[in-house]
Order: sequence, then C-alpha cells, then structure tokens
Amino acid sequence: MSPYDPSAYPPFAVTVDLVVLTVRRHALCALVVRRGEQPFQGRWALPGGFVRGDEDLAAAAARELAEETGLCAHDPAEPGADNGAHLEQLATYGDPKRDPRMRVVSVAHLVLAPDLPAPRAGGDANSARWAPVDELLAASDQAAAGLAFDHARILADGVERARSKIEYSSLATAFCPPAFTVGELRRVYEAVWGVALDPRNFHRKVTGTPGFLVPAGGTTTRQGGRPAQLFRAGGANLLNPPMLRPEV
Repeated sequence: MSPYDPSAYPPFAVTVDLVVLTVRRHALCALVVRRGEQPFQGRWALPGGFVRGDEDLAAAAARELAEETGLCAHDPAEPGADNGAHLEQLATYGDPKRDPRMRVVSVAHLVLAPDLPAPRAGGDANSARWAPVDELLAASDQAAAGLAFDHARILADGVERARSKIEYSSLATAFCPPAFTVGELRRVYEAVWGVALDPRNFHRKVTGTPGFLVPAGGTTTRQGGRPAQLFRAGGANLLNPPMLRPEV
C-alpha cells in the first residue's frame, strides 16, 4: 500500500441525528430537544451527536438517544429486543454549510416505538419533549421558530419514510404494544397518514392480508365499548396486497 497522508484531505466530522416517532393522544409526534449549547443555543432540534472513533453508526445512534433523552431503542432484528422499538438508517446529509462549526456529515436514523413516556433531557440538551410533527413542520417556515440545523428537512424525510413504509410493510405494528386491537392499529394509520379511515374496510383489509396479524388470544376493553379481540404482528414483513394511502 502506498504511503497515505491524512492531512492531505480536509477534515470533517460524522454525526447521527434521530427522527424518533411515536403516536401520542392519536397524533404522530416526534422527539425534540432544546439545545443547551451553541450553535443554535435555545432552539429545538432532533436528538443526536458526534460519532465516536470506536463505535459504528447504529451504536452511536443508540447511545445518543439514551444520553440525551433517557430512552432506549433496539434494532428489532436483535434477539431479546422487547420494547417494540424499530431503528433503521434514514439518509445521509452532507451540505457543506449545514453546521456552522465545521464540515459535518450526518447519518440520520428513524426510530419508531409505541406510546413512549415523557423524555428526560441529558447531554447538551436542557429539555426534551414530544411535539406533533405537523406543529414542527409548520414552524420550519419560520427561521426563528424552526428546528436547528437542517433538522426540519430530516424530520420531513423521516415522516415521509414512515408514511410510505406502512403502506407495504408491517411497520405500523411497531407503534403498537405487543398485543393490540384492530382499532388501535387503525388509529396508528390515521395518525401517521393524517386521514380518517373507514373502520369496516380497514378491519377487512388487515385481517385478510396474509401474515399481517395473528390472534393473540383474549380481548380488551381498554378503548371502551364492547370487548375487542387482541392481535399481534404476524411474520410477514411485506404486505400483499399493500395498504395504500388514501389520496387527500
């Protein structure tokens, strides 16, 4: 191997940013933290931070989530993951001017989980909260009120990834507890897509799609009304036929 001089190339840093989505009070919400340090001190931002030299991207994403919020996310492929969270890479963002400190490339990750508790802030974040994504994306049009860095774009990309993936995959069940009703699953679709769905048609589609849902045994009245049958996610990763998003 010929001699290699790292100083011959401009330095840059790598960060991870997290689009953490959950459904709270029938609304799709994202986790945001108020920055405690410059740049953009005092502004809301997605949780994240710099990747350490001894960790891979997935480990950095999990560490930053725990450090800044006290929450944990697990790759669903990892044996023993029991909280239903879903973690996947979203996209890479490398605009030379996206961070005023230096050249920073961010690898964003998407995290989906059932109704999560109120977060606690840590690291360089002095507060954290769940906020409706519609509120956050509307504020992105106002520079002073919008998210820091290019996080409005990252959030929009994460929301669209979630909206599109629940059409053709079983990913919507990642927003549900281990055992859930068809009505609870329908409310996930309604919250993520931002539309109202016909209960009868939805029930027919999800229970008729091979491998999507399997009976969990038992019923529940936690949503009020008559007892509703409990289901759990089936083994299918791809839905055939897909759950097409209604045109609005």
